[in-house]
Amino acid sequence: MIQLYDTKLSGNCYKVRLMLSLLGLEYKCVPIALNKGEHKTEEFLKLNPLGQLPVLRDGDVVIRDAQAILVYLARRYGSEEWLPTQAEPMSRVMQWLSVAANEIQHGVAAVRKHFLLNAEIDLEQAQKKAHQTLQILDKHLSKRLWLECVDAERLAARHHPTIADVACFPYVALAPDGKISLEPYPHVVGWIERIKQLPGYVDMSGV
Repeated sequence: MIQLYDTKLSGNCYKVRLMLSLLGLEYKCVPIALNKGEHKTEEFLKLNPLGQLPVLRDGDVVIRDAQAILVYLARRYGSEEWLPTQAEPMSRVMQWLSVAANEIQHGVAAVRKHFLLNAEIDLEQAQKKAHQTLQILDKHLSKRLWLECVDAERLAARHHPTIADVACFPYVALAPDGKISLEPYPHVVGWIERIKQLPGYVDMSGV
């Protein structure tokens, strides 16, 4: 059975739980207590030398990093709709995985971490980055249902989310935890609600 090394407050762990549920996959959750340093134990570092969550074990396969895990799950258990294999549509999806790992992580996610866990950050810079990213998302979503919904065969828009949406969704939806209102971004709010209506959707505290 698939095992997910997980911690409940992490939006990165949540996106993997969400993807597993959207795909209808059974898995065992292995909770890791960060406050007890369980992510720095010798046993855990054998799974991920970086000492970070999430980590997914599927038989003999061990994958670290949330975005990499989404790619693995989409290719191993999903379909072309979740991650196209043709060069252009795949590239467009991967662009958003980069946004999730960079702009979103260092913007809305960093601000949330500051207010929830007293993390020391450049708050003003992180807030600025958060709003810049939300503005970009809102403009992009003003003309489409999903971040990238491309048919790998016909290169035409399809009404199905990809792992781009799963990767970007958690920390954007959790923005209010960082005292960032989503009211100025109606298209982002609509996108969040569409994701919540997907079959297999699972919630997280704060979303």
